[in-house]
Amino acid sequence: MTEPTTPALSHPLRIAALAARKPTRFRLEPDADTRAAVAQALEITDVPELTFRGELRPVGRRDWELVAELAAVVEQPCCVTLVPVITEIREEVRRRYLAEMPVPEGDEVEMPEDDTQEPLPEIVDPGVVALEALALALPMYPRAPGVELGEAVFAAPGVKPLRDEDLRPFAGLAGLAEKLGKGDTTPE
Repeated sequence: MTEPTTPALSHPLRIAALAARKPTRFRLEPDADTRAAVAQALEITDVPELTFRGELRPVGRRDWELVAELAAVVEQPCCVTLVPVITEIREEVRRRYLAEMPVPEGDEVEMPEDDTQEPLPEIVDPGVVALEALALALPMYPRAPGVELGEAVFAAPGVKPLRDEDLRPFAGLAGLAEKLGKGDTTPE
């Protein structure tokens, strides 16, 4: 049996141990080793800076809300050239932990409008929330400044390659109208 892996960034807060009437503030500023573990977990090159600060506060009698700000600088390889690309990330993060989360019924279920709601766990871990928020904020296809993807053209020997311009159905209509009407398109 495999043991559960420890998240790269963790700061567990047991809900039962928190003050029920005032917010619990937190500030996570991981050291270099922890940031390297975060980079490895997210499969990126480096995380030179990372701060996650906010508070977990009670809402009503049994619900809780986490409100925080994520600030990070990350390094990823360019998706075209593999040159390192530095990105600065600033995100506001919200999670609502509901003691009585409505359970969806049926075979097909629609996503709720409020995607910040989650069932209330025994332990809320702002470190895990920070990792999730950072993963969602990362650019999917980072590009170095001035780099363009370009066009790849392939064809068998002796065959004219098909290009993007050839796939545009109305691209040749202007030239065709010019040939047919010699430029005169006014009705008589």
